[in-house]
Amino acid sequence: MNMGNSTIDLQINHQLSERGGRSFSLNVDLQLPGQGITAVFGASGSGKTTLLRCLAGLESDATAQISVKGSAWQSDQVSVPTHKRRVGYVFQESSLFPHLSVEKNILYGSQRAPTPIESNNYQHIIDLMGLKQLLDQYPDQLSGGERQRVAIARALVIDPELLLMDEPLASLDVKRKQEILPYLESMHASLDVPIIYVTHSVDEVARLADHLVVLEEGAVIASGSLADVLSNIELPIQLGEDTGVVIEATVVERDAEWHLLRTEFDGGELWVRDGGDALGSNIRIRVLARDVSLTLNPHTDSSIINRVWTRVDNIQERNDPSMLLVSLIAGDKKIIARLSRRSAHQLGITIGKEVWAQIKGVAILR
Repeated sequence: MNMGNSTIDLQINHQLSERGGRSFSLNVDLQLPGQGITAVFGASGSGKTTLLRCLAGLESDATAQISVKGSAWQSDQVSVPTHKRRVGYVFQESSLFPHLSVEKNILYGSQRAPTPIESNNYQHIIDLMGLKQLLDQYPDQLSGGERQRVAIARALVIDPELLLMDEPLASLDVKRKQEILPYLESMHASLDVPIIYVTHSVDEVARLADHLVVLEEGAVIASGSLADVLSNIELPIQLGEDTGVVIEATVVERDAEWHLLRTEFDGGELWVRDGGDALGSNIRIRVLARDVSLTLNPHTDSSIINRVWTRVDNIQERNDPSMLLVSLIAGDKKIIARLSRRSAHQLGITIGKEVWAQIKGVAILR
């Protein structure tokens, strides 16, 4: 394993016995970026939480090799105990102390910090999580989303070298998830601490992640940048209706009359719903394969407002014998289309063929 100074390096072969006699093995060899958000994605029981527990030192494995930004936490020579690993850990449940105010809950976490937190840093965390008006309240006065924001702030005040988040939105309803996601996006943009974010939600992955690791039955089946992993139709990742790509684009025009934004990326442009983004800002666009149709000619007499000139890069069969996934190249970006084998035959879809990809503006996700 190459122990980099700006990476998180893991070699874990961990055997775990669970209740009911079931044994489980986590076998990973990963080098993760030491910045941004790495999402660990997989079904229940795939090993996501066990991976976090090994990183935090909550699972004992004498054979593990763990290094965080060049500092060895676990090796043949060293095993840093859990309380000395500068890890912030956010669980599914906020686990706040009910008898303490929001502020005292947050400051309780600072007792683990190597040095007292500076006032400016503390205020930055409070502002980042939108907690200024809640500091005197108690946990039972807060919504589920507010409690999780307090739990995140408590994890951040220890000045962690690594922030671990174990499905932090899993216990929230859809409305509360939508409320807290912008705070997580802001945290991503303004903090330097690397984050390992466990989830089984493709929506959360698409909105937050820079790097993606996919686990299945304790083994890594994919690891790489978010764009590369999601757009690789050869990988054995079964996302079903959520199959699609994420494109980073720049806002270049606002159509106030129709409440639309025109965005550009290397390979084309896409009209999307106006979310209030400033001209020149970079936004993340999610295009699902089910919302992409192909045509040999550009049609302007259609309700579909987005047309991108592409070249067929790859074709893969899936479990449904009537369907195909088609990978398309547009500039330096990929788009995936899902279409019937019959349609592919009628259009003469083959690798290298040039086609127009049509994408409904209302179908594009933000």
